[in-house]
Amino acid sequence: MSTTITGPDGKPRCRWCGATPEYLAYHDTEWGFPVGDDRRLFEKLSLEGFQSGLSWRTILAKRDNFLAAFHDFDVDRIARFTQRDVERLLKDEGIVRHRGKIEAVINNAQQARDLIEREGSLAAFVWRYEPDPSQLAAPQTVSTSAAATAFSKDLKKQGWKFVGPTTAYAFMQAMGLINDHVADCAIRSKAESARQRFKRPQG
Repeated sequence: MSTTITGPDGKPRCRWCGATPEYLAYHDTEWGFPVGDDRRLFEKLSLEGFQSGLSWRTILAKRDNFLAAFHDFDVDRIARFTQRDVERLLKDEGIVRHRGKIEAVINNAQQARDLIEREGSLAAFVWRYEPDPSQLAAPQTVSTSAAATAFSKDLKKQGWKFVGPTTAYAFMQAMGLINDHVADCAIRSKAESARQRFKRPQG
């Protein structure tokens, strides 16, 4: 089976982005492009946790609702959420109403707040786990890696939840720590150019 599909412009794209119309814009403008913004990094870690056991399509369709419910994934605001907020979120039909996942986001915001205080930024910590491209498998042939496992272990050691190695790898793919667009994908070179221009955050 081919690893690509033909996009609306006639150019090849990673096969997965043809599954639903919402995927195309996400694939072309976000997935694999490097991110150094703490809020966006925390949003993605949180949404990957919510995706556990579900499809990304479900999460992407509810993304605006998640952003509203969690105050644009502002770490400081979420870290101050109380049990009352948990109950409010459990009644919000626009998001995934899973107590464990909601409580994990609040817990992770508290851990992120401490981490930012220690490291200077979440981005500086995250980008420490960018793997050497020469050590990577062929694009989209694995669901985790040594770097993702190490990243996951470190987060768990600090008390984060819903951050297993597969979740960590999906996060790294999406946030541009690796360029996992397949070789023939028209977006691969754009993502790679963005990665080359990207200034890695320092603590």
